[in-house]
Amino acid sequence: MTPNKYPTSLFSSNLEFKNENTYGGQLSIAGCSAESLVKEFGSPLYVIDQDDFYLRTKAWKSALDNEFESNNLYYAAKSFISIEVAKWLKELNVGLDVCSGGELLVALAAKFPAANIEFHGNNKSESEIKLAIDSGVGVIVIDSFDEIKRVSSIAKSSKKVQKVYLRLTPGVEVHTHEFISTAHEDVKFGFSIASGSANDAIDKCMNESSLELAGIHCHIGSQIFEVDGFITAAQRLLEVLASFKNKYGKELAELNIGGGYGIAYTRDEVAISPELVIPAVAKIIKSECQRLKISIPKISIEPGRAIVGPTTTTIYEVGTSKDVTLEDGSIRRYISVDGGMSDNIRPALYGATYSAYLANRTSTANIIKTRVVGKHCESGDVLISNIDLPDDIKSGDLLATPATGAYGRSMASNYNHIPRPAVVSVQKGSAKLILRRENEQDLLNLDVDQAPRQLS
Repeated sequence: MTPNKYPTSLFSSNLEFKNENTYGGQLSIAGCSAESLVKEFGSPLYVIDQDDFYLRTKAWKSALDNEFESNNLYYAAKSFISIEVAKWLKELNVGLDVCSGGELLVALAAKFPAANIEFHGNNKSESEIKLAIDSGVGVIVIDSFDEIKRVSSIAKSSKKVQKVYLRLTPGVEVHTHEFISTAHEDVKFGFSIASGSANDAIDKCMNESSLELAGIHCHIGSQIFEVDGFITAAQRLLEVLASFKNKYGKELAELNIGGGYGIAYTRDEVAISPELVIPAVAKIIKSECQRLKISIPKISIEPGRAIVGPTTTTIYEVGTSKDVTLEDGSIRRYISVDGGMSDNIRPALYGATYSAYLANRTSTANIIKTRVVGKHCESGDVLISNIDLPDDIKSGDLLATPATGAYGRSMASNYNHIPRPAVVSVQKGSAKLILRRENEQDLLNLDVDQAPRQLS
């Protein structure tokens, strides 16, 4: 089904609190209670709402279909991918954007159609490129002059003509963190339009018989809430398409304008919706194509976070708490949970903010200034720096952090040799394990006891 209104809050559409108050209640997701989920699968636990994933994917595809006759939606695998999720995407009949050989292998293991995969990355290895070409990946997005040579050479060796896009840098500054802003000039990605390297890259691709240059691509950053950056980027890329037509007497038929659509992480934030951003970008694309006398290209987008982010809630169990007296005489309570920066690095990496809610009961206790921290031997292991929570939260209580679907599990680590959590999908009162929890043996499996070898 296509939703009547795209959900823009931080919660998945099937998340609810029984006896809810401001700070939580008895949490259930798609009919599965937090307590029963933890009892069955342990904690910390990522819980992904399958119906919500489908709803959001269909909403972005529907918005594209309403504006562009020819279009493609690629789900950005870097946000979160597993074999099960790849199967969902196959069922939804959308494309998959991968940016490593590992992500590609997951897609192929799910029997996801390779022709519907695009392959990103600023430093694809020769083995990754060969795997992509031999697997029949639909399009490789080229990111450097070295890669033009690399992809063309491997395609020629495989006796194939590989369809490619060029990733261009449109010089757009967006209001987001420096680490997730990707379209200004001083960045590792793509070919700069302003410097002329984009045109040079086009010429080089056109001279390679084993490459089929089908279109151009850009991605201006992540967690963006305003449409202006997307509009400016589209305008600058359309100028490149017009220049190509003037020079070569034919048109590049495809334009990928990337992803980066912002979601809510706290109750003060509102996600950007497909009903807002896609029509706004479509309006400028259509008018600019008319002005530049070029055909409207096939338009692709790459939402990842916008689809999977709000679908997933992380559930933690509280371990210890302590009160710290601050300089102003006030008290801050530190609540430690059984996870932390190994299952959500984003707060430590670039100050990402989250919310947390008491998930196993309702509390009427007074609130206290609280800091939610992990169990790692690191002062920076802080999940939520400042939040008001009831002062009766104790060991064994459950805390839920919504909107952790994007870059939670996918950026998880084994810091302090902590096993990575399980991922469970929930739907209509049923739960399914889709990624098992790592165990102690997993942590030891890479260690080897090997005699030293003499190397020249």
